[in-house]
Amino acid sequence: MKKLNAVILIILFFITSIIFAQQKEVFIDNVMKETYENSQLEQLGYELLDEIGPRLVGSSKMKTAHDWAVTKFMDWGISVSNQQYGVWRGWDRGISHIDLVEPRIKSLEGMQLAWSASTPKKGVTAEVIMLPVSIKDSIGFSKWLPTVKGKFVLISMPQKTGRPDYNWEEFATPESFEKMKADRISQTTAWNDNLNNSGYSSRKLDEALEKAGAVGIVQSNWSKGFGVNKIFGTRVKKIPTVDISLEDYGMVYRLAENGKKPKIRVVAASKELGVMPTFNTIARIEGTEKPEESIILSAHFDSWDGGSGATDNGTGTITMMEVARILKKYYPNPKRTIIVGLWGSEEQGLNGSRAFVKDNPEIVDNVQVVFNQDNGTGRVSTINGQGFLHSYDFLGRWLREVPENISKHIKTTYPGSPSGGGSDHSSFVSASAPTFMMSSLNWSYFNYTWHTNKDTYDKIVFDDLKNNVALIAIMTYLASEDPEKTSREKIILPINSTTGKQLEWPAPKDGNRSGGLD
Repeated sequence: MKKLNAVILIILFFITSIIFAQQKEVFIDNVMKETYENSQLEQLGYELLDEIGPRLVGSSKMKTAHDWAVTKFMDWGISVSNQQYGVWRGWDRGISHIDLVEPRIKSLEGMQLAWSASTPKKGVTAEVIMLPVSIKDSIGFSKWLPTVKGKFVLISMPQKTGRPDYNWEEFATPESFEKMKADRISQTTAWNDNLNNSGYSSRKLDEALEKAGAVGIVQSNWSKGFGVNKIFGTRVKKIPTVDISLEDYGMVYRLAENGKKPKIRVVAASKELGVMPTFNTIARIEGTEKPEESIILSAHFDSWDGGSGATDNGTGTITMMEVARILKKYYPNPKRTIIVGLWGSEEQGLNGSRAFVKDNPEIVDNVQVVFNQDNGTGRVSTINGQGFLHSYDFLGRWLREVPENISKHIKTTYPGSPSGGGSDHSSFVSASAPTFMMSSLNWSYFNYTWHTNKDTYDKIVFDDLKNNVALIAIMTYLASEDPEKTSREKIILPINSTTGKQLEWPAPKDGNRSGGLD
């Protein structure tokens, strides 16, 4: 009898395995066909990036985007809500217009920084001056400070070349290329030493200029590529801060340097909105057999607002939304719950995801896996085991089932080491939840689109995004169907060679629940 029961169990096991293999094959075929023949990525990208635009935390467009995502998920039959976790200083960008008016007329390429104070409607016209070329000490700088009253002040080092290094390397002689790099190092060192003599850090300088009566601050945060600058937030509250392209900034700087007393007119329209709520958009496809366990598809929803936040992180957002749409269509009754987390205020310190982890311990404690996407438009090329000792066992098992034309691009590192920051996967890793960054090919991300004025729809490579959609959809299905629970066992971290002490696993942190209101 025992032998008969054993035989029956073996037969049932093989039948079940065959059925699952057939279901898996059908699912993967459906995913591949839907991803490549009926993709919604381009339309999602258009609606999010062109119609809504950048999603600065605290802006009205951030709330518009959250509401848009809710509508999309509901249209797909997916349960969803905007979950408030805090508040932020509300601010909306308006028109920025910057013109050189003396010694000649020229419209300058630039914009106000996030949270910049507005100018009067007609703008502010004033002379532009440089910082002192030779600052001996803080006393001398303090004596100079009153001269900024009523003027715009140039605070960035002028670049000697607007050509990126790869352009020099291709066309310059080796000697000329090396000379340019040496000159730049020497100039940067001299600039920083001179600024240090003022007694102010670069972060505190702006406040000193504002207090001394400057009418505005002019910078150029070049991103080492043709026509591209990084656009962050202002450090002062009462006067506008504008960023000008390397080319125009250099021209204005040279005019001032040569005693031509250039004047510019700045119109910086913006609107303070008071205290605005901050949200995460959370969508759920409920599990049928193990609903308490979940797979989380993670991407931050917010962006800086120099461009439209296309590759940081519109791409991650629409990828996870498209994955959810496809899963709902072809896998509507998953064994485990599938959660999509579109996090708010990642750019200011992973605030949305940290708050979610803090507020939802039961979900985090029962996570099967988290897949996070947040580094540009390229196809997934690397996955790090994040220090989970047995990450190879389950990630490797799932990856082996992914079609070879997708998986062949991916290099894996097991068990890897835990990330303490950088993107929202870190919020979950710190809580010991198996979480993995789906790291992508560069596509000149850091120079040309990361936090820049050129991070726009046209930089998206949709073929690569489709690759990622198929990969994550299939991995999510396999994680949901896996009969085994993923292991949370961690590696023993190495000794820090500098301190001689053993490294520690990153500690969980709460998100900032009240930002920009000081």
